[in-house]
Amino acid sequence: MKLPRIPARTGPPEKAYKNLDFLNSPDARLIRVMCEFTEPHTRLRRAQVRDTIVFFGSARIPSPEEARARMDALRREQKEGGVRVPRAVWEEAKNGVALSRYYADAAELAARMTRWSMALPKRGRHFVVCSGGGPGIMEAANRGASEAGGPSLSLNISLPFEQTPNPYQTPELAFEFHYFFVRKFWFVYLAKALVVFPGGFGTMDELFEVLTLVQTRKTRKAMPVVIYGAKFWKSLLNFDLLAKRGVIAREDLNLFRFCDTVDEAAEYLQAELTRKYLI
Repeated sequence: MKLPRIPARTGPPEKAYKNLDFLNSPDARLIRVMCEFTEPHTRLRRAQVRDTIVFFGSARIPSPEEARARMDALRREQKEGGVRVPRAVWEEAKNGVALSRYYADAAELAARMTRWSMALPKRGRHFVVCSGGGPGIMEAANRGASEAGGPSLSLNISLPFEQTPNPYQTPELAFEFHYFFVRKFWFVYLAKALVVFPGGFGTMDELFEVLTLVQTRKTRKAMPVVIYGAKFWKSLLNFDLLAKRGVIAREDLNLFRFCDTVDEAAEYLQAELTRKYLI
């Protein structure tokens, strides 16, 4: 058998762990997965981050500043430019203004929980705000923690659209994931509380995965779950019907609590985290 001619090397063969072609190949997928478990664990241990308050919610909810700027731009376009803005565009902008209150509330709740955590005894537990690192509610959570003078954890995911890192992340606590399931692991592994703001498919996926883990006791830690915005969520999902039809137990409705104000959510979270982890 005649082997193909290989150009002469000037040094030893390349080590496997330095071979980027191999590391990015399907054969090395398990190695890449393990890296997404191991590298964050190392950095989080060094940063002494053990406990988080996770914020979930839509990446598409604008800040109040963005929502107002959008409305102002449409008004100028119609008034000064003489352009008739389509009704659908107006409705989308108005919806953005209405939803932007959730951005403001998420930022304020994150700030309040950060200030509360920072005031806890130095040798005790501290609860770090955690988000998905992108825009919308994720940005609001990081922004609130930053404006309160505290750190926040960001678990970014590489997507072909929408998920761009927000500017309020704490750089040394910002991570970028390729695999959704590893990112979900890190959300749940450190979480001591969960706050779920209005969102779409991704938010519902994250909410129900956590509720399933708590319901089935695959995670045994006590984890208060706040579902923020009762009107939005109850118009979307009929939780009571699930219990009424017997597909969940009536006591499963106690796995979460609806909240509609920052005061209500902050008081509930602080009381539950104190009772479960600080006493």
